[in-house]
Amino acid sequence: MIWISNYKQKLMSAEQALDVVKSNDRVYIHPGCAEPEVLVEALIARAPSLQNVEVVHLLTMGNADYIKPEMEGHFRHNAMFVGGNVRRAVNEGRADYTPIFLSEIEDLFESGALPIDVALIQVSPPDEHGFCSFGVGVDTTLTACQVAKTVIAHVNDQMPRTLGDSFIHVHKIDRIVECSRPVLEIKRVETSELHSAIGRHAAALIEDGSTLQLGIGGIPDAVLSFLRTKKDLGIHSEMFSDSVAELVEMGVVNSERKTLHPGKIIAGFLLGTKRVFDFVDNNPLFEFHPTKYVNDPFIIAQNEKMVAINSAIQVDLTGQVSADSIGHSIYSGIGGQVDFIRGAARSKGGKPIIALPATARDGAVSRIVARLDPGAGVVTSRGDVHFVVTEFGVASLHGKNIRQRCMALIEIADPRFREDLLEFAFTQKWLAPQVRVPVEVA
Repeated sequence: MIWISNYKQKLMSAEQALDVVKSNDRVYIHPGCAEPEVLVEALIARAPSLQNVEVVHLLTMGNADYIKPEMEGHFRHNAMFVGGNVRRAVNEGRADYTPIFLSEIEDLFESGALPIDVALIQVSPPDEHGFCSFGVGVDTTLTACQVAKTVIAHVNDQMPRTLGDSFIHVHKIDRIVECSRPVLEIKRVETSELHSAIGRHAAALIEDGSTLQLGIGGIPDAVLSFLRTKKDLGIHSEMFSDSVAELVEMGVVNSERKTLHPGKIIAGFLLGTKRVFDFVDNNPLFEFHPTKYVNDPFIIAQNEKMVAINSAIQVDLTGQVSADSIGHSIYSGIGGQVDFIRGAARSKGGKPIIALPATARDGAVSRIVARLDPGAGVVTSRGDVHFVVTEFGVASLHGKNIRQRCMALIEIADPRFREDLLEFAFTQKWLAPQVRVPVEVA
């Protein structure tokens, strides 16, 4: 086969492969658990010979040494979503943050607004036809490869072969580095009593036959744990993790009643452990697609009974949601929250949900607030919010006026902060002085 000889001609060491990167280039890195660490390490090793290289990616789970103080002048990171490995650099001004809806990132690549010189990716070994799979992350990477001047691939025999729009042919890869190493994992967060209380309220909103979008962490896992008695659930989500595989095995998630892609779980990427990586390997139940498709609100809305559950840092008394910053300090990113909140809102029988603990800092501060902290970014507008869930219950905000929103949100705030929230609402003339909200929880 012609592709085999072509593949062999492109084989080289990581050091050789990365010598194509030049000063002033823009380098894209495959995000999430698919980060090609062997290529990133080789890129960082080239720092002394490079100036002003822009490194672009979403959340990555591995090595990000290009943001170290000593790398200034050599590399500068532009984060489309800020993870823990780059957060300090962003807030110290040594890296940049671009607020953008996840569904619109690929448009930047395709339009030339953010051209890519070199794409660093990780893929499975080629099949008999010469196609490599993007494995645990199609996300924005397939599109990045289509527009990049040079594509460098870490071919890893430990990367699962996922199906869907998840393939790149050997002919479209310019340089290949073979290296067998475990795919990066994210260990599950232990579900706490707090998470369970929030999860129980959110799960009560989910009907049989619903299609779900969930993130990763204690609250999403808790929600899923309360769905074991539900029937015929589906998944259409930018990502999923280990808990979804468990519900598939139990028969709870089968996607049979989905109105778009029936019988299929649709996602852009995975964040999880080897258990779920093995589960999706060559599994036709799962289809992976680029984020510009998965996160398109008009695509999402074609799933009837679409339920989107997303988190927040703060929600103010009018329903504004801050989710990417703590005051002026950037914490994460817009991600897919607005994509899915709007998609679910337009779905027949859909339910957009914001779920968060009522307090932060071990109960010292309320996350249901009179006003957002100065500098806090509004990710989801008050017009987009339908349901807000805390451990104290569910606030239904859609179609409600400011007075009704205040009442509903104060009722799901921690009782210790309700009087202060009421006092603010009185001062703003949003509530009449005679209004009272119970401060004790039955």
